[in-house]
Amino acid sequence: MNQPLAYVHPGAKIAKNVVIEPFATIHNNVIIGEGTWIGSNVTIMEGARIGKNCNIFPGAVISAVPQDLKYNDEDTTVEIGNNVTIRECVTINRGTADKMKTVVGDNCLIMAYCHIAHDCIVGNNCIFSNNSTLAGHITIGDYVVLAGMTAVHQFVSVGNHAFVTGGSLVRKDVPPFVKAAREPLSYVGINSVGLRRRGFSTEKIREIQNIYRILYQKNYNNTQASEIIEAEMEATPERDEILQFIKDSQRGIMKGYFKSN
Repeated sequence: MNQPLAYVHPGAKIAKNVVIEPFATIHNNVIIGEGTWIGSNVTIMEGARIGKNCNIFPGAVISAVPQDLKYNDEDTTVEIGNNVTIRECVTINRGTADKMKTVVGDNCLIMAYCHIAHDCIVGNNCIFSNNSTLAGHITIGDYVVLAGMTAVHQFVSVGNHAFVTGGSLVRKDVPPFVKAAREPLSYVGINSVGLRRRGFSTEKIREIQNIYRILYQKNYNNTQASEIIEAEMEATPERDEILQFIKDSQRGIMKGYFKSN
């Protein structure tokens, strides 16, 4: 806080042990939690709410106004959780009147040159690799991985524990627990590696695989598949999460199936 080469607006609320490097700029109406490190040439604009023990690397711009012509100077925010790492030149825009906020959850890693647009809601423990881009109004679940240069269309939802391969264009909703790849984006199996790392048992992974076989490999439409899954598969939190995701999907879920080697 005593860094003479940084600019900190007197109205910013910053914990005493925050480290601010030279040439950082922190505007009014900003809150930064304990243990956070702000790198050189970071710009944190009005409406930023940053949690504890975050690391924000040089060139990042947090809480700039939305790149949306409908934005009318509403008093909106960016809310970033605890233990979040934001690498070089990431941009995260404030919300609009739609949700009034853009949110990044706890324990996320947002790699260099990623963009998170207005009104996105990102869950906990997510990893976005370099140059991944979220358009506006996107919902990302927990433990989602977007590999490098993934582009996600506005209003899309990506379910918990999903993995999207690099260079993908995500036009439709991606259900939970799956791997998505190819063009157009298709189901290529479940994210078994990620699920094992997070403590899912072999039996639970097999259960999820059986659900998605019905959905993607049996030539049923979504309504038929959902009815069969509900009738024939034991009720579990994972089954119900998948069915609810399909039911709630506004853009429709991705359609294709590609058998990976």
